Amino acid sequence: MRDPYQVLGLAKTASAAEIKSAFRKLAKKFHPDQSKEPKAKDRFAEIGSAYEILGDEKKRAAFDRGEIDADGKPRAPQFEGFGASPRGAGASDFRNFNFDFGPEFSPGRGGVDPDILAEMFGGGRTGGRGRGPARGEDIPAAVTVPLAMATGGGSVRVTLPTGKSLDVAVPPGIEDGKQIRLRGQGTPGGRNGPPGDVIITVHYAPHPLFKVEGRDLRLDFPITLYEAVLGGKVRMPTLDGAVEMAIPPGTSSGRVLRLRGKGLPAAGELAQGDLLATLRIALPPGEDADLRELMREWRDGKPYDPRSGMV
Repeated sequence: MRDPYQVLGLAKTASAAEIKSAFRKLAKKFHPDQSKEPKAKDRFAEIGSAYEILGDEKKRAAFDRGEIDADGKPRAPQFEGFGASPRGAGASDFRNFNFDFGPEFSPGRGGVDPDILAEMFGGGRTGGRGRGPARGEDIPAAVTVPLAMATGGGSVRVTLPTGKSLDVAVPPGIEDGKQIRLRGQGTPGGRNGPPGDVIITVHYAPHPLFKVEGRDLRLDFPITLYEAVLGGKVRMPTLDGAVEMAIPPGTSSGRVLRLRGKGLPAAGELAQGDLLATLRIALPPGEDADLRELMREWRDGKPYDPRSGMV
């Protein structure tokens, strides 16, 4: 992988806040579910891998010291002091050197703190003394689910900004914008601290027929001219199958019929919603000479003004 600083477009002096901000901006831009950028999936995974290193204080420090590479894999350190030859022919691996500094430098004998020895050889402090465990970062994500799944529940696969994918259970009746927390699935904690969580925000996908209003569903339902005049029985769609509905005689376009309990299901303190169907009179397609003639007779013989009093 490329240098993680280059991947996130940052200088090596970037602060933790700048790293987090750059990661979130790029992860949103290249998220495979939303981005139209070429090779978005590959860039998304690369961004996640870069943040795995730079977003973790210990890993970032190890990378900056050259102890791990851009993929987070350990590098074999080379020791060049005490007259050792430069890297290349005759170079020695630091781990092959054994030094005896005497009992005064031995751990547990009242000597120098072993962390100081690590600092002498550029290793930094290893014990993290004086600093307690740090909880890992939470990872935010969003998923869009079909309205039927939001109603009946189900499982959906979510790709995180880090590139990792998880199967997430969607509870029945979940609200639009509600968050699901997956504990312990976030970034690792520092200094043996607990990991963060994954927080997934659930959104409803647009439905071709229904619109959501709170727990109710709205539906524009077309009826024929003769059904509006004469009434009749029709099959009306709902989220859990079609039901038979009676159209009263003399129904005007725009009348709303309520189907109790056919909206979103109850969830927690939220009551079950209804289906509100707005009737729309639809004329037959194309030209119909008989209908035109009938309407002329009505206009001339039985005129009426539905807009009376409006002007």
